[in-house]
Amino acid sequence: MTRQNRPKTSPGPRDGVAAATVRRATKADSKDMVDMILRLKKLNNEFDPLFGVVSDAKRRAEDYVSASLGSDRTLVMVATSGAKVIGVARAEIEERMFYEPSMAGHITEMYILPEHRRQQLGQEFLERVMKELRKMGAEIIVADLPVRNEIGVSFYTKRGFRRLAETFAHMPQ
Repeated sequence: MTRQNRPKTSPGPRDGVAAATVRRATKADSKDMVDMILRLKKLNNEFDPLFGVVSDAKRRAEDYVSASLGSDRTLVMVATSGAKVIGVARAEIEERMFYEPSMAGHITEMYILPEHRRQQLGQEFLERVMKELRKMGAEIIVADLPVRNEIGVSFYTKRGFRRLAETFAHMPQ
């Protein structure tokens, strides 16, 4: 394996945690990815009750992961520590029909298990996702997350992202 094709690893173990490797996801990672996406959706619900998780979320997440892995316009990556999946990221290439730059890499999911956070893995993960999205044709990278997720907002802001759009919700009574 050449240095260029080798999966990138994080700086090194901290507090007994093995170094992480970031790579493209495979079908074998599906169960772990489903579990992490469900954890992310439940976390989103903690920020706002309008992110209520549906009762058949597991089946939907399984379908979502399967369709994502089978699409050439979708990027799915995992971070691993040894054989364990400790993070997942999903993004897709989208056309911004009326805007320049016109091709966006849209990060729809990014989740790292809590015990593996604050070790520079998020930074490395994001850099790898952005690099792969640029290879897929992305001219701009955007990310979705709940506006009340202050840690997530801070994470992206510190890395040069800025607010681009706002989503407003209203529940008819």
